[in-house]
Amino acid sequence: MCVQYLTTVNTDWVKTHFDLDLPASPAHDVFPTYPGAIVLKSHNTGRTATGLARFGLLPSWAKEETFGRKTYNARAETVSEKPSYKNAWIKRHYALALADAFYEPCYESGAAVRTAVKQANNEPMAIASIWDTWTEPETGELIVSFSMLTIEASNHPVMKRMHKPEDEKRSVVPLRPELFNAWLNATPEEAQALLQLESIPELVLA
Repeated sequence: MCVQYLTTVNTDWVKTHFDLDLPASPAHDVFPTYPGAIVLKSHNTGRTATGLARFGLLPSWAKEETFGRKTYNARAETVSEKPSYKNAWIKRHYALALADAFYEPCYESGAAVRTAVKQANNEPMAIASIWDTWTEPETGELIVSFSMLTIEASNHPVMKRMHKPEDEKRSVVPLRPELFNAWLNATPEEAQALLQLESIPELVLA
């Protein structure tokens, strides 16, 4: 599970890969309910855009915004079924969360050590995510939020080292650049097929 990451500050990388301007973020270190930069595509207009969204998906029926504190990760195996996520999944609300690194606890020393994971080539990552909109009841403000997808990772050379030895090994899914457009344009069936260890570029511990 990923509960903390660094939203990217690499404006040139975002411009090169998406031809978009990276929005300025008030927070580089992102936790649930904090804003982070994402890229998404409207299937109505065909327009791709980037903007800030809250980490922790808020389904339209959520009673309060603190709901996002428990929906920052969605399991690929059940995302199409869970009430919090299935509407975004079925509506093809697929996004890419832009990150310089993400953090996981490593217990190889016998204690939890906060450990940064990044791409081996030191470039930013675009992590497979889903997004949705939520209306703040009192102000009417429309809030965009997102959740990162996770997959089973016991066979991943880096991610299998994270978490307690007895815990299930899971990983978010940074996508290789050649898969960015495929994810943003995916059908639910195509999106599910992309959520594989083979879609992840080489990762290292920072």
